Amino acid sequence: MAYLIALIAPLTWGSTYALVSLSLDGLSPYWVACWRALPAGLLLLLLRPRLPELGWGRLLLLAFCNIAAFFALLFLGAYRLPGAVAGTLGATLPLILLLLAWLLDGSRPSLRWVLLALLGLAGVLLLLNPSARLDPIGVACALAAALLIGISARWMQRWPLGDLLTLTGWQLLLGGLMLIPIAWTLAGPMPLPSAHALPGLSYLVLVNTALAYWTWLWGLRRLGAQVMSMLALTNPVVAVSLGVLLVGETLGPLQWGGIALILLSLLLMKLPLKRRAA
Repeated sequence: MAYLIALIAPLTWGSTYALVSLSLDGLSPYWVACWRALPAGLLLLLLRPRLPELGWGRLLLLAFCNIAAFFALLFLGAYRLPGAVAGTLGATLPLILLLLAWLLDGSRPSLRWVLLALLGLAGVLLLLNPSARLDPIGVACALAAALLIGISARWMQRWPLGDLLTLTGWQLLLGGLMLIPIAWTLAGPMPLPSAHALPGLSYLVLVNTALAYWTWLWGLRRLGAQVMSMLALTNPVVAVSLGVLLVGETLGPLQWGGIALILLSLLLMKLPLKRRAA
């Protein structure tokens, strides 16, 4: 049951790229990021009106890295890259976490986690369309967004977070407020979203953000960053599948093989290690 709850976040986040193509095309990525964060934060704080237990300094740092900067980079990548490519680059999170632990903590990763991460990464690399022309700015944004999530996940495992619903609401609210001057400076005054975009924005706020971010924090506390980063490999699977079903993208044998490798890595991750007899 814990894995099913934790999967809500990466599965719904995988739908972001198809949502951009179908409902949010033509909108400013900066204002879309703001519209995603601010209403979701207000909604969660209406449900749980409390002050955060985490210190304000740490909370502001999380809000900037985990929400404001991440959302801006995520939507820049989503608008400049095909959904399969953007989702694939975001799935480098397991290797990023292993590398951060090695460089910052001196903690050498176990061979099992290295092999599982490499197997999953091989799967997502196969998902890339060989004929796609990769936009370098979009690639840099997608990789930087994954790095910010990795850094934020390390912080949230080390800091006393308190109530997760309250923490999620404050992160989204503060991150959304930070995005307003960024969007205003880079994209001009806030435009009114069209009626065509409202259903997509509603899904983005309620499911893709408010619900998904709470389950992501819940999974980090319950299962740990390594397991959550491996579950995040389902993100590109959803992105590619929706691209095929809804956006009209096509997949070849290599792409389907990549999906199989990702699912295999998740299955092997779930299998318990054999304990040696004393």
